[in-house]
Amino acid sequence: MADTQTVETEPDKKQRSVRVVLLALMITMMLAMLDNMIVGTAMPTIVGELGGLEHLSWVVTAYTLATAAATPLWGKLGDMYGRKGVFMTSIVLFLIGSALSGMAQDMGQLIGFRAVQGLGAGGLMVGVMAIIGDLIPPRERGKYQGMMAGVMALAMIGGPLVGGTITDNWGWRWSFYINLPLGVVALGLISVVLHLPAKRAQARIDYLGAALLTVGITSIVLVTTWGGTEYAWTSARIMELIGIGVAALVGFVFWQTKAAEPVVPLHIFRSRNFTLMSIIGFVTGFVMFGATLFLPLYQQSVQGASATNSGLLLLPMLGAMLVTSMVAGRVTTNSGRYYVFPVVGSVLMVVGLYLLSTMDTGTSRLTSGVFMAVVGLGMGCLMQVTMLVAQNSVEMKDMGVASSSTTLFRTLGSSFGVAIMGALFNHRVQDTMAERGGELGSKVTEQSAQLDAKSLEKLPDAVREAYQYAVSAGTHSAFLLGSIVAVVALVAAVFVKEVPLKGAGPQKSADDAAPAPLVEV
Repeated sequence: MADTQTVETEPDKKQRSVRVVLLALMITMMLAMLDNMIVGTAMPTIVGELGGLEHLSWVVTAYTLATAAATPLWGKLGDMYGRKGVFMTSIVLFLIGSALSGMAQDMGQLIGFRAVQGLGAGGLMVGVMAIIGDLIPPRERGKYQGMMAGVMALAMIGGPLVGGTITDNWGWRWSFYINLPLGVVALGLISVVLHLPAKRAQARIDYLGAALLTVGITSIVLVTTWGGTEYAWTSARIMELIGIGVAALVGFVFWQTKAAEPVVPLHIFRSRNFTLMSIIGFVTGFVMFGATLFLPLYQQSVQGASATNSGLLLLPMLGAMLVTSMVAGRVTTNSGRYYVFPVVGSVLMVVGLYLLSTMDTGTSRLTSGVFMAVVGLGMGCLMQVTMLVAQNSVEMKDMGVASSSTTLFRTLGSSFGVAIMGALFNHRVQDTMAERGGELGSKVTEQSAQLDAKSLEKLPDAVREAYQYAVSAGTHSAFLLGSIVAVVALVAAVFVKEVPLKGAGPQKSADDAAPAPLVEV
């Protein structure tokens, strides 16, 4: 009788352990997602105290560059040396960067410390997804990755609000210090509860491959960041960066075929599904971060919404994304089928972005909210299914590089989306202002096509109306481009082959008194 009781309670213990691990992973995911949202709100105050307005973009760029360059390396290190230790190291590095950023005394220090923070951040998202991949069978993984998508959506909604509250009441330095208690809690839970097999690879790290990949990614991110803003797209500097980036990435691909322990094993791309999910992930990143950049701008400039509540302006899109992610995860877990989600998600994304491109100066908030919800429903179908299918397409030993590669493609997609949609938006706004606002209109937007609320209030009525028309024209061009790019995701989704997910679904046999434990921890 005692033995029977032990058998029946063991799965419950393991389920509780899994829930504690997932809590720690969700806190870590929150750290990764919240940081840029909070810091973005605090930036005006930071510049006011530290100065260095001309270097403002580097506070974000340094973080983004370091994150993108480090992402594949963290995935590979986890595969080689064990997921737990590498993941905890990335959290510690992120917390060190956060503490140092909070103590920065000038803009140069802040940029350097943000790069340290970004190096750690590269391992946070990869670590979360890879650990879920290690612990949870793919058939069960959908509902948990849906929860992670929910955390992502909440961070996007709450980040600006939290950032504004912290900056107003505690000072901008706490926008970095707030990471420390959360990170310590996550570290404590992971160190005590998470138990994964120890690994020790004999092969050496592929330093040349890592260096080539870092140079290539850095060049690409700099091109997308500087092109059309700091430098003209046809300038010598941008051409040099493109040449360096292409050469480095070609060299990287060649070297990966020779390296004993490649950073990104090219054989994972032999899987059709993995390659297609990488493409869909890139497009999703392109669309999502472009939308989160231009929608608040449109609503503030054209619809007169308050900048203070900029996070809430995205609630229709992010709320729809949250609900759909969780529903898609549950359905995938219960049925083991997922083909419908990439296809339906891509269709909704194309349609939603086209609807957003039709907005003008007379569009109501209700109408724009419905359009945003359509885009959110599409992204919710895609966000976690891309990671789930990518992980299901590789062997267990490649789980880390599969997770990091998928994350990297989404990161690069976001860089391209913000840069290309931003360049198109700026160009259209400035042309329209020159056409409708005359000489004063051109002067108003010659420094920046994005005006804050105070600058808008000071404009004459005619120029303000011209600017509102220009912004609606700019968002039309940006979202129309997004809709066209989203068609690529739809084409890729059509060719996805539904491969059975590894791991059993819900137990149906009456003979099984106790279902198998979800995971060994």
